[in-house]
Formats: sequence, structure tokens, C-alpha cells
Amino acid sequence: MDTRRTFRTASGTVSGPAPHPVDAVRAHRGIHSGARTAIGLLATAALLVSACSAGSSSTSANAAEAADLGALPRSTPAALTRYYDQKPAWRGCGVPGYQCATLKAPIDYAEPSKGDVRLALTRKKATGPGKRLGSLLVNPGGPGGSAISYVQSYAGIGYPAGVRARYDMVAVDPRGVARSEPVECLDGPDMDRYTQTDLTPDDGRERNGLVKAYRTFAEGCGADSPRLLRHVSTVETARDMDIVRAVLGDEKLNYVGASYGTFLGATYAGLFPGRVGRLVLDGAMDPSLPARRLNLEQTAGFDTAFRSFAKDCVRRADCPLGGPGTSPEQVGRNLKAFFERLDARPAPTGDSHGRRLTESLATTGVIAAMYDEGAWQHLREALTSAMRENDGAGLLVLSDSYYERDADGGYSNLMFANAAVNCLDLPPAFATPDEVRKALPAFEKASPVFGRGLAWASLNCAYWPVQATGEPHRIEAKGAAPIVVVGTTRDPATPYRWARAMAGQLSSARLLTYDGDGHTAYGRGSSCIDRTINAYLLRGTPPKDGKRCS
Repeated sequence: MDTRRTFRTASGTVSGPAPHPVDAVRAHRGIHSGARTAIGLLATAALLVSACSAGSSSTSANAAEAADLGALPRSTPAALTRYYDQKPAWRGCGVPGYQCATLKAPIDYAEPSKGDVRLALTRKKATGPGKRLGSLLVNPGGPGGSAISYVQSYAGIGYPAGVRARYDMVAVDPRGVARSEPVECLDGPDMDRYTQTDLTPDDGRERNGLVKAYRTFAEGCGADSPRLLRHVSTVETARDMDIVRAVLGDEKLNYVGASYGTFLGATYAGLFPGRVGRLVLDGAMDPSLPARRLNLEQTAGFDTAFRSFAKDCVRRADCPLGGPGTSPEQVGRNLKAFFERLDARPAPTGDSHGRRLTESLATTGVIAAMYDEGAWQHLREALTSAMRENDGAGLLVLSDSYYERDADGGYSNLMFANAAVNCLDLPPAFATPDEVRKALPAFEKASPVFGRGLAWASLNCAYWPVQATGEPHRIEAKGAAPIVVVGTTRDPATPYRWARAMAGQLSSARLLTYDGDGHTAYGRGSSCIDRTINAYLLRGTPPKDGKRCS
């Protein structure tokens, strides 16, 4: 729920064997032949994203029915004073130019005496010249993406020089993520089995296998992190950010969030509207939608992105899915036929752990490449090898990058944290396999290629060991300073409609549109987008509402 153009953030979200959104957004990484792509998270049972299926009128109806996220009292409760008064002990952290520290936050804001959660923090101080503007927090999305890894590997060196000159670049890993008491669920071999689970079950035996996989995943998370699992919601993480703001000595929060990071930033604005500084919400989500609707719309979003890829692919000599004049619909049928062949007979990959390319891994690899058009060439090459030479290595690399699996078979906690946050933020999209089966026609209409798998992937929160504490809601943030909401017209993970919806809810929003492909817009090559956001961050000049760039 990624960014560099060189890398980008993904917002998507996923917690199941297959991608789901919410995004959303992951860290950029190099893929096999050197192509860089931002492969994001899908939102587990909470966020899939797409922009085509439901009409805007029903989106408006959902938003109108949802309650507004109310602001917290302006004064800091006495029970929280000790957290706001912390003095970080900055130290070197092995990355030149960066300092690290650890802060504490209450694990339960309703009962601060119950104990603390430790939050990992990093910063790279403003380099000058020019007057320092304070701290700029960044979050790459997910949920589950490591903000610290993102700022140390990209934002702290890849953001515009003028921004880095005037701001301390700061990141905090959200509670339950990476360095901040990470949620853990399964070991490497168990995750390998989980990611290969068949997400398009053909009979009762395969459906039971999928349910068993979801139960095993959930039980693993509950056994490892039973206490923390109840307190990794987006609202709690936004409250943590206010402690970070105070500890850094900033009167207001300046922030750039991508994908799921937009939901986190908007939540902060809703809770603390008077403390909003300069907020950029890139690849925005719609907080007013329930999980099933989010997943259905994200499914349509991936279909929109795939159609864009298909039109580009058939113009290339190396496209294995069709030649000049082949329609996107036929390209989709060709890809689906390939997936069905893998379902019957997985392809060899040469993997040292003996993994073969299953339908689920191949689907994840294709979806991963939808996050950034810079990965399309690698996807064509990987599909060519798999379809014509029965070599699944390239698609496995894409899938592993999506899941953050390393060469030794270890996984980051991205997928674990992704599920933990999504399953706590919203009630599950589906409660039973029967509910999924009834919804399959709608999902397959939204995406003939990906719909069936993404519908079944939306079942995973049904077995979560902790009940959801959140509900769909509007975020108006009345009284906040101008907030820039950015939407990309063919974004696969956070459909453009979501950006319009968030901008329509936030009372001070300015909608900035990027007419293009890929997930998020800042730093993706549009000088118009970059100039507009830089002017806002450096001079406090927000764009005119409705400004469009290409």
C-alpha cells in the first residue's frame, strides 16, 4: 500500500497467499536482470484496489453513510505526558549519514499503564543550504512496509536535493513492522508452502486446503504476538506519529505517505487537524469503503493496469501473449490459459529449495509487475521463458520480490504485518467460503484474469485470531491546513477513484492528478508532478484543486 523511479512505493496490501492490496505500498527493489520495480503489498482482506467496477454514485453513498473520524482533544492527556516528553538518544546505525533511536508508546492508548511498545526511528539531518523547515516523515505504505528501510535506501538519497536540504528526513517503522516489535507468523519453509497455496480452488478438497492455509497463518500470528496483535491499528500508529512529532520538536507534522501511507496520513489529519503541516498523500485510499468493496475495486484496478500492459505488450516483438492487433481481452485469455496450465503442471524454476512455479506464484509475479511500468520488460521476458521454454525462474523472482523473500528462504515480516493491520482495521470481506463463491461473478467481471484468485484471497481475515476494532469511516479533518492528495489514473493498487474520494472527504484537500501508469506519482518521472509537490513542501504553496499532470 513503494517509490524510486528508480523506485516507487507500492501500496497495495496482501496477507494471503496471493496479493491483495492496501496498500498497499512496498519498497523499491532491483529485479533479476537489473530492472527496478516497486512491488507493493496488497491489502489483505482489507484492501484490494481498483477503479472500475462500482460506480461513483455508490462510492458516494458509502461515504455518506460512514461516520466521520472525530478529532482527539487538543490537550495531551496527563497519562501520555511521559511519552511526549521523551528525549531520543540518537546514535549511529551503520548507515552513513543516518542516526537511529528508539522511542516508547503505550501499547494501549485507552489504558497507558498496560505497558509500552518500542518504536524504531531513523533520521538524516537536513544538508542545507537554506533554512531548515523541520522534519519530514515518510511512509512507503503496505501496511507492513519498513519506513526505515525506505528512507535509508531511497528517500534519504533519492528525494529532490532541495527537499533533503531543508528537511530532516525521518522514518519510524510502525508498531508491529520491521524494527518496531515485528509481528511474526510463519518460518521460511511454512511461508513457502503458504505462498504456493492454490487460490483458485476447483473442488471441495482444494477449498479446504485454502481454508487450512489461512487458519495456519492466523494461528501462527496469534501464537507469536498475542498481545501486540490487538494494538496494531492505523489509528494507534497515527497516534504514535504524534508522539514522534513532539519528540522531534516539531509543532506540526510534515509528511509524505504513499499508498496505505495515505490512509495513515489522513488518519493523523483526522485525529490531529490542528497539527497538520504539509501533508502529501500519494496513491490515495478511500477510508469510507468496507473490505469487500475495497477488494473488488482493487481487483478492477489491477485489470485496468493489465489492459494497459497488454496494449503495450502486443506492440513489442518479444510479447509472448499476442502480436500486433491482439485485443487486451485476448491477451487476458492467453494469460489465463497459461495460469491454468500451471495449475495442472507447475513449471521448474531451478530454485535451490525445490520450488516450482505454481499458478499462485505466477499470478503474484504478474501482479507485482503491474505496480511499475518499468517492470514490464522484465515481465515480458519472464513470461516468454515460462510459456515457451517451461522455465519459471523469472516469474518466481518477481513473486519473491513481492513477498520480500530472500535467496536463503527467509521472509521479512511484511506479509505478517500487512495481515495484522488490515484484519484489525476492517471487518473481514468474507466470513465463509460460500460467501466467496457467491461473489465470484462480480470479481471475475471486475477482472477476468485476476478476479477469481483475488476473491478467494479476500477470505483470509475470516480466520484472524483477533476481532477487528475498526470500521469504514469518513475523514474530514476540519480545520487542517491544505493537504495534497495525489491520484494516478491507471494505478493498479489504489484506483484513481479512491484519490477523488479521499479528496472529496478531506475538508482542505487539493487533488493533484497524474495521467499515467503505475502506482503513485511522486518521483516517477513527471516533472509536472515533482515540481508541484516540491513547491508545496518547500514553499507551502499547494496546487490548485484539480490540477492535472502527465
